[in-house]
Amino acid sequence: MPKRRRAPRVGKPKREGRARTAQASLLAGGADRARVLALMPVSRETLERLDRFVALLLEWQQRINLIAPSTEPHLWTRHIADSLQLLELAPDARAWIDLGSGGGFPGLVIACALAGTPGAHVHLIESHGKKAAFLREAQRLTAAPASVHAMRIEEFVTTFDSPVDAVTARAVVPLKSLFQLSFPLLGKSGAMALFPKGQHAEFELKEACESPPVQAWAMAATLVPSRTDPAGRIVVIRNVERRGTTP
Repeated sequence: MPKRRRAPRVGKPKREGRARTAQASLLAGGADRARVLALMPVSRETLERLDRFVALLLEWQQRINLIAPSTEPHLWTRHIADSLQLLELAPDARAWIDLGSGGGFPGLVIACALAGTPGAHVHLIESHGKKAAFLREAQRLTAAPASVHAMRIEEFVTTFDSPVDAVTARAVVPLKSLFQLSFPLLGKSGAMALFPKGQHAEFELKEACESPPVQAWAMAATLVPSRTDPAGRIVVIRNVERRGTTP
């Protein structure tokens, strides 16, 4: 009697495998999460939103590069806390614009923290189609007060005409280019800008301020030490106005 062949084993769905990977990464970052919450306490509701956001990000990270893989074990410090600290610099801001939102930093994190604040809203600007799709799903899952604009920054800053209090951008372009992109928006809205930068922030700021296009604008620029990176600085821009003449 011939031997009966065994049926081939069917692998588990890819989605289940990705979910397990995301859960493992989430658990591995538990200590990092605890350190961040001790440094920057948030409400229970905000924490629930952030946990949902992080779990979704780690799941999507298996398909699209939303953050550098090397930062996954320290996601809460490198990305969540780095975003939350901007709220302390603009405590009264309600209308936010985040240029080049990418994986949701800092814009969606800020939106999660402001979910219970009347009138708060964050505009997330992201031209990359898959990243914009992730941001829409993250906004839906967290119910954060945010809108996703799938367009280039250059297009958005010239067409947006609603009131805005704060403009953010993280790891988008060098500061000189970022100034040129954001000044038309800052000049017509009177908003302040918060741009997290690394150890070369002072050099980038000096280089940017010496650029002829940037010199066409008057502004007050300061560097604030980062609470998450000893070498990092946050470039804070206030009182942006176009000068009478361009040099």
